[in-house]
Amino acid sequence: MSGHGEAIAMVARSGAALRGVAEVPGDKSISHRALILGALSVGETRVSGLLEGQDVLDTARAMRAFGAEVVRQGPGAWSVRGVGVGGFAEPADVIDCGNSGTGVRLIMGCMATSPITATFTGDASLRKRPMGRVTVPLALFGAEAYGRRGGRLPMTLVGAADPVPVRYTTPVPSAQVKSAVLLAGLNAPGETVVIEREPTRDHTERMLRGFGAQLEIEDLPEGRLIRLRGQPELRAQSVAVPRDPSSAAFPVCAALIVPKSDILVPGVSQNPTRNGLFTTLVEMGADISFETPREEGGEPVADLRVRFSNLRGIEVPPRRAASMIDEYPVLAVVAACAEGRTVMRGVRELRVKESDRIDAMARGLEACGVRVEEDEDTLIVYGLGAGGVPGGATCATHIDHRIAMSFLVLGLASKLPIRVDDGSPIATSFPAFEALMAGLGADIARVQR
Repeated sequence: MSGHGEAIAMVARSGAALRGVAEVPGDKSISHRALILGALSVGETRVSGLLEGQDVLDTARAMRAFGAEVVRQGPGAWSVRGVGVGGFAEPADVIDCGNSGTGVRLIMGCMATSPITATFTGDASLRKRPMGRVTVPLALFGAEAYGRRGGRLPMTLVGAADPVPVRYTTPVPSAQVKSAVLLAGLNAPGETVVIEREPTRDHTERMLRGFGAQLEIEDLPEGRLIRLRGQPELRAQSVAVPRDPSSAAFPVCAALIVPKSDILVPGVSQNPTRNGLFTTLVEMGADISFETPREEGGEPVADLRVRFSNLRGIEVPPRRAASMIDEYPVLAVVAACAEGRTVMRGVRELRVKESDRIDAMARGLEACGVRVEEDEDTLIVYGLGAGGVPGGATCATHIDHRIAMSFLVLGLASKLPIRVDDGSPIATSFPAFEALMAGLGADIARVQR
């Protein structure tokens, strides 16, 4: 599968129960950050369990373009010989970040406080996404951005020759914005401060500390305050990437809605800033047990035993949104198979992901016979109970991997098959999706032209 090539129509049908072990890939967020911080360190960083999806491979290629030596040693095993903080070289060509908003925004942060210039682009989906949310705070350091109308790619970023530290309060809950500011602060003198009104995933903070940065976190009435001391010498590390909870969401949710299913998903990250989906599913009545809790690579993990469950609709607390923002599409699928109404509020951020995910899920669910309501910040799904979704539709994915996988999961539990118009973007985050689901017994296939 290629997330950048010809469209690949796919179809999912109900059938046998899902059984077996789902070895989901490494966490995408941590994989990006391991490559980036390895490139900013002195010495050789070794990474195991790296997600080898297209998004992460695009970040690896970008780090090479900035002067780091990035080498694949074997499946999931990579080495990065870094150039040190402030050591980025000016790239000779345009940096193509493919489909990855995380990649482009974090890389912009890395280079914003070095006296170099780089031009960024991406695929059709990424070129629609707003970059102003990172270029505005990066301008405070002294960087200058020149892009298309609306702050969109392609965009040229001119790094600050004499950067200054900043104090910045994030206007929306966004780990990408927070991380871009912290990465820019690495090469600024003095202390850079980020204040989050709502906590977001904290992989950047954990990893910065692991690489030797001086970083302090304090919970205050106005939010979570993060202080970073600039111009450290980061030390190369060995990074073991835990398994991605966002990827685990798909086999987990499939097992919950396909009758008689029973699967094990080992080694999944249980970082409290990422586990909102699992908390929500348990509240809906999901039979999920968290076995052998432990720590791997500085992150809490557990093995998930998941069995088919009769689920009920709930109201998801808006404050939980930041810890599960990428999982709302597949949660909407689960909600369609639950009894009663599931209300998801505080999800405005879904409007500016790889697609407008609220609209994409609402239109697709309606086509499959599920009643929905939406507004700018809310998605409400009226569940039809186990086995109650009619299906039989072709759903538009809008070049969005999570929309594609979500509707394929729904097709495993609907009365009639569900097609997606393009499954090729799945390669950006979960290239093993087809093989993994087939190994559990799922009937998912490419549509022959």
